[in-house]
Amino acid sequence: MNTPYKRLSLAEREEISKGIYAREKSAYIAARLKRHPSTITREIKLQVKRRRWCYSAHKGQEQAVEHRKKSGRPKKLEENPQLLLYIQDKLRQEWSPEEIAKRVKLEYANDPTMRISHESIYQYLYCLPKGELKKELMQGLRRERKMRLSRFALHSRRSGITDIISISERPAETEGRAVPGHWEGDLIVGKGHKSAIGTLVERTTRLTLLVPLKEKDAMSVRKAFAAAFKRIPKKMVKTLTYDRGTEMAEHKLFSKETKIQVYFADPYSPWQRGTNENTNGLIRQYFPKGTDFNEVSLASIKKAEGRLNSRPRKALGYYTPAEKFYSLTTGQEIALEV
Repeated sequence: MNTPYKRLSLAEREEISKGIYAREKSAYIAARLKRHPSTITREIKLQVKRRRWCYSAHKGQEQAVEHRKKSGRPKKLEENPQLLLYIQDKLRQEWSPEEIAKRVKLEYANDPTMRISHESIYQYLYCLPKGELKKELMQGLRRERKMRLSRFALHSRRSGITDIISISERPAETEGRAVPGHWEGDLIVGKGHKSAIGTLVERTTRLTLLVPLKEKDAMSVRKAFAAAFKRIPKKMVKTLTYDRGTEMAEHKLFSKETKIQVYFADPYSPWQRGTNENTNGLIRQYFPKGTDFNEVSLASIKKAEGRLNSRPRKALGYYTPAEKFYSLTTGQEIALEV
């Protein structure tokens, strides 16, 4: 069981100062104080840039106190009781947060301290501890939710995809992985969200296709995925399960052209495409975050794909995806014995 972190005390900082003066290593100081060495190193680096011996225990304590003051900065409503009382009064009158935010600006036109956004009022309400006050103030809200989402989160939830077929309607044979031909798909987005590559993974064999993309719009993704699946025998491509990314908005046309039925996972449920998610983690070893895929050559993508498919997997009994896929498509078993 992990013990909770305890901040360094002034006495401990004085011991650090003594240790530095005696030219002890950080590990020795940490052992004496029963602290992790990184705790000591981090503390020293907060005020010592070049000369390690210039550490001051009292300066370190002052920095820690100042940091706690800043991190515990009070909210606007805690500093302005007049504004807080105004908001509480209007909420009891069943005014909406937006109505309150606009009205207070009119009533106190010459008082800049009486200003607040309706988002801040919502945050105040939803952060209140459970009790009679919270229950009373929230009664007037048009819709009572357990939490308040930001505008960005709300917009991101709007799918923009029509005629979705849910993962719940996917054939039962996909669940056990015994029947091959069921794939999962995704995009790995590059630097600044300006580039991407497609990833397609077969659930039974873990065979992976890396799909270069000139653009990451729906039409480009549809055409690129369709071209990628042409490399695979038709009997090994039956379904594709995708998340709700708008790049799959042309799924109906994709299915019509390829005869591959597309199913969509539930929102915020990456475990429903666990094979793809795990494979994306392996792909990141070759293309780490911050990669600009517009600058990655086709040869580099094909090389990474080849390495992924020739890499033994624990889930496959340490056979490779390529070996398993070959066995299933040809009916011939791979013999590893020399």
